Amino acid sequence: MTTLDSVVATAEPVLRVSGLSKRFGATRALDGVEIEIQHGEIHALLGPNGSGKSTLIKILAGYHHADRGAHAWLDGEPFDLAAITSARHHRLRFVHQDLGLINELNAMDNLALTRGFARTSYGRIRWSEQEAATRALVNRFGLDLDVRRPLSEATPVERTVVAIAAALQGWDEDERGLLVLDEPTARLPPGEVARLMEIVREVRRSGASVLYVSHRLDEIFEVADRVTVLRGGRLVGTRPVDQLTPPALAAMMLGEAVEADRLPAPARRHAALAMEVRDVSAGPLDGVSFELREGETLGLAGLRGSGHELLPYVITGAYAGDVRGSVRVLARSPEWVDVARAGRLGLPLVPADRTRVGIISEFSVEENMTLPLLGRLRGRHGAIDRRRVAALVDHWIDRIGISTAGRAAPITTLSGGNQQKVVMARCLALEPPVMVLCEPTAGVDIGTRLQLYDLIAEQARAGLGVVVASTDVDDLIAMCTRVLVIRNGRLAREISGEAITESALLDAMEGIA
Repeated sequence: MTTLDSVVATAEPVLRVSGLSKRFGATRALDGVEIEIQHGEIHALLGPNGSGKSTLIKILAGYHHADRGAHAWLDGEPFDLAAITSARHHRLRFVHQDLGLINELNAMDNLALTRGFARTSYGRIRWSEQEAATRALVNRFGLDLDVRRPLSEATPVERTVVAIAAALQGWDEDERGLLVLDEPTARLPPGEVARLMEIVREVRRSGASVLYVSHRLDEIFEVADRVTVLRGGRLVGTRPVDQLTPPALAAMMLGEAVEADRLPAPARRHAALAMEVRDVSAGPLDGVSFELREGETLGLAGLRGSGHELLPYVITGAYAGDVRGSVRVLARSPEWVDVARAGRLGLPLVPADRTRVGIISEFSVEENMTLPLLGRLRGRHGAIDRRRVAALVDHWIDRIGISTAGRAAPITTLSGGNQQKVVMARCLALEPPVMVLCEPTAGVDIGTRLQLYDLIAEQARAGLGVVVASTDVDDLIAMCTRVLVIRNGRLAREISGEAITESALLDAMEGIA
């Protein structure tokens, strides 16, 4: 990691913001926040869900306007934060978490959507020139990409590089500005995170500064020079990263001390079988079988495309493709069920992409939490019993610690971590014998992550069987008593107990061991 001593100091920071406040109705999302980012600096922005990070970024991007009293400067020149606009300043560039790409188009077309095509004087597209310019942009980051191939066929890190290249194009070499990266590794498998870290350093070497937003402390200590922490919409402080430790940084985020070695884990015990899966084949999966016991948290690991990320959807009946194999859940029925009809077992699934398939954005917290439970919440004459609904939702809001204005609050007003808690509550309220989780901590802060670890551990101790598919090895280490590593569609290795380490998991996933 480089330090501030290794970057070029200038009289003015590339970005300086002071007095930044934003209120949404009765909610104060930001309250007098200040931040300075130096030239050539990778500056991390951290904070719990709901801390104001997203609001700050959206104000910089022009999506929201700041309240009166906010001031901002780029290289000492003031610019306005008080308007909503399609682009706040040409030297502020953004790569949002959803990347903003059209995956059906190729890299050339996606870049042209931002800056236009190279054309002749008659308006015809100069395809060879367009291709050469696109290749030059992506090759700068060491990416050997077929720029004519649809991005739907690219890897997650390749799509991220294309989004970064699209953001950087058109910058004058003598007038570099600030690139804002919002959770760039949220959907990346472990093997591709290191590649992205090097790409971020390459952005700095090109002359740009970077505002790096992430929930992952290990990334901050690897790549950032300084870190600014927000909590509750207010500035906690800005510190050089080399003067912090992970527990100290976590304490800044949470407002309380965090044990450095805190790894909540479910009780390990021999118990009756909860579920059996036999000879499952679907997509890349080829004859995968496993058992899950009551009170066990079983991890599924693998590289992208190995099939581990598909297996949870297959065994819960949420996969629409061709499948073979069988499954049985002992608490529901001793009989084997064709996996194509696994949906009739009623096993709840926490999907990997909660925004698209985990929640209904037009619905309230209450509606999202109770949708699959309405049959159980009817009164004597078949109408929904509103008191039972309210009691159930209030119970889970309190039980899991969901931060919300109330049952009727739109789900979109909640932070990502609290939305995830709503999805978890909906699954747990079904009182299932087995629950299946995909990427359970993606995009959530360290506080919510620890709360989710504790919640799953408690449910496992009560006898719930849990299946966790994750590309985050920290999840697998913290939550699982056993991990199945899937490679090329087949079960490659089983790792149990204290043998579940980062190196063991990565080696098994990559076929080294």
